[in-house]
Amino acid sequence: MNSTNQSLKPLTLKINKNSNLEIGGCDLIELAEKYGTPLYVLDEHTIRSICKDYKDAFKAYPKVNMMYASKALCTMAVTSIIASEGFGFDVVSAGEIYTVYKSGVNMSKVLFNGNNKSVDELSLAIKLGVGRISVDNFFELSLLNEIAKSQNKTVDILLRITPGIECHTHEYIQTGHLDSKFGFDLTQIDEAVELILNNYTNLKLHGLHAHIGSQIFETSIYGDEIEILVKEIARLNKKFDLQLDELNIGGGIGVKYTEDDCPPSVYDVAEIIINKLNECIEKYKIEAPVLFIEPGRSIISTSGVTLYTIGSSKQVPKGKKYIAVDGGMSDNIRPSMYQAEYVAELANKPQEELKEKVVVAGRFCESGDILIKNIEFPEIEEGDILCVYNTGAYNYSMASNYNRVEKPAMVLVNNSQSDIIINRETLDDLISHDEIPDRLHL
Repeated sequence: MNSTNQSLKPLTLKINKNSNLEIGGCDLIELAEKYGTPLYVLDEHTIRSICKDYKDAFKAYPKVNMMYASKALCTMAVTSIIASEGFGFDVVSAGEIYTVYKSGVNMSKVLFNGNNKSVDELSLAIKLGVGRISVDNFFELSLLNEIAKSQNKTVDILLRITPGIECHTHEYIQTGHLDSKFGFDLTQIDEAVELILNNYTNLKLHGLHAHIGSQIFETSIYGDEIEILVKEIARLNKKFDLQLDELNIGGGIGVKYTEDDCPPSVYDVAEIIINKLNECIEKYKIEAPVLFIEPGRSIISTSGVTLYTIGSSKQVPKGKKYIAVDGGMSDNIRPSMYQAEYVAELANKPQEELKEKVVVAGRFCESGDILIKNIEFPEIEEGDILCVYNTGAYNYSMASNYNRVEKPAMVLVNNSQSDIIINRETLDDLISHDEIPDRLHL
């Protein structure tokens, strides 16, 4: 069965009576005129559809905690939508903790993850009642126990481990192999458990956590991960007389950025995970654990597009033609950072004949600020609106103020209604944290 993450474009996308693209019943040209560009646009229907896909796909296993990986995109509106679909949240910073907290989320459904959590972050997590903390290393074990003791609390934890699995993806988003900054090596787990049982009495261990990467297309790799984790839980239970009953396998299911991409269906992945987990439960003689799944990109990416206004163009003699847009690497760093590829259309000319191949360049003072290297468009004019697909994940999350440029606004569309969910930054916002020492005043 197909799932929403396999769609390159938002589910509600269509060409309307004005011959413009529309999403969520909203004309994209009208959105650009009303809110300005660059503009992030999120389709609520698409977000809810993939959430429902995940819940439906995993319903055959009775103990599942769906945890949205907030680093993909964390705003109060997005959090509210995903929480209303029954998801918890995987967070990686005080900012994400605070965002989900202020959104009214049940904090017992939140897991705090990360390889170098600060004292302030851990203190905040405990104070706000975060349900699980995934401990990454020996330093954190000691620090967390000290903070918990000072607050007279017992903190529920998982141990994050590196299972020694490599997925075939970009090396910067492989996090489950042995040479990784994340998690305990398999040879270190016994020492960590002994410390928890004998020294760190303000920590309560519930299970193991692993994450094998991102933008994963290989479905079999999840079975390998489960085999390793369940075997390890069974060994720890026997050696230390424990009853570990939680298994967090992370997320990482891929999405479709280009027509050549073939991400797996959530339903196919769920079948592999559930079958393998049931097999391993029987094989290693453990009680069925609570299964944590942490999708991020696959929840939010397909729902998002970015709108740009086309400005200048340049034809290199006997070479390429460049068209420039009013955004670029500060609102989408992924092409420069990961060599990520995207598909785009002219939102005001979706049905016109393709006539020229161009390079879409950003406006920033870097020669590497290229959004799309080669793409065919109809005849391009200054003022055309470019719609870049599948920008819901990591675009705003990784946005910057490079060149002192304001971050774009974000709107949520649904049933022909559009609502601002992130205001466009202003010039005053850019300097709001600047200070000039008295000795430098002119």
